[in-house]
Amino acid sequence: MPKKQRTYNLSPSLHHRHVMDNTIPALAYDGGDARTWQRKLRRKLRQLVGIMPEERVPLNAETIWKREHPLGTIEKIVFTSETYVDVPAFVCLPKTAEPPYTFFICVQGHTTGMHNSIGVDRDDNTKPIDVPGDRDFGIGCMKRGIAALCIEQRSFGERRELVQKNIARHGCHDATMQALLLGRTLIGERVFDVDRSIDYLESRSDANMKKLGVMGNSGGGTISVFSAALLPRLKFAMPSCYFCTFRDSIMSIYHCMDNYIPGILNVAEMPDVMGLFAPKPVVLVAAKEDNIFPIKGVRKAFRALKKIYRAAGAEKHCHLVVGSEGHRFYADDAWPKMLKELGG
Repeated sequence: MPKKQRTYNLSPSLHHRHVMDNTIPALAYDGGDARTWQRKLRRKLRQLVGIMPEERVPLNAETIWKREHPLGTIEKIVFTSETYVDVPAFVCLPKTAEPPYTFFICVQGHTTGMHNSIGVDRDDNTKPIDVPGDRDFGIGCMKRGIAALCIEQRSFGERRELVQKNIARHGCHDATMQALLLGRTLIGERVFDVDRSIDYLESRSDANMKKLGVMGNSGGGTISVFSAALLPRLKFAMPSCYFCTFRDSIMSIYHCMDNYIPGILNVAEMPDVMGLFAPKPVVLVAAKEDNIFPIKGVRKAFRALKKIYRAAGAEKHCHLVVGSEGHRFYADDAWPKMLKELGG
């Protein structure tokens, strides 16, 4: 009788899945005191996202241009985040509101850049463009009487790699690899830019620092989640098309390198990370047909997050809205929830 052919396990993902299935995150929320748990996990998460500067260089903010807009005014600025790191941004002030303004820091994902937030061409900011998927975050804020600081993320748009030769198709791959060699992560560096954005807003006289939020879609949703978890000056968060479980998204489907933090699954799952924002209001935006952050995983993560918010006495401030299409922002679904939290 012929010997039965053995089945060989040759794909690396099979072993990684096995390891994940047998790993219990050491700092996952266990139902105890929420504040004590948050202090422990936040301290560890800061270590995992990498080494960032303790001393802060001067912002040296300067204006590139300023223009009137039917919804208010838009000013293009540049400020310095750290040495050899300059951050272009659009400051959008609505004409229907008075200072001090409620501000949202807006971060684009894997698009061509922050120019989408105000609906203009990347290389010619005088040329209007159509922006699909409600990704014109700055315009969306102004329509609702909210000010926006729309920053360019590292490796995207005007901050794409232009010096190094022979880079990968997505420049964030090279930036992520270099950051890892330096004990950093690109997520950590991008969160630091959000932190410096808050420094910039504090330097102005027209920002209400008690009503400061962060929002973004996809890769912008990533940084919205981690910024909310790590930056206590943020008071509101609206991440879109990122919140899920690591198991059902990053660990199951091909994703860009900039989504990864070494060792995080040994410590926590994504709802634990988002849970560091409790009890502050969060509106999570998801999509019914999102193939890279599947809705089943989103709902599982949201149930876990609700437990954390319940323990923090803030379950009513934790919201999930689900758009009917694919991987995009859903302004008409998300903003009513957020405006209610803002008291607008």
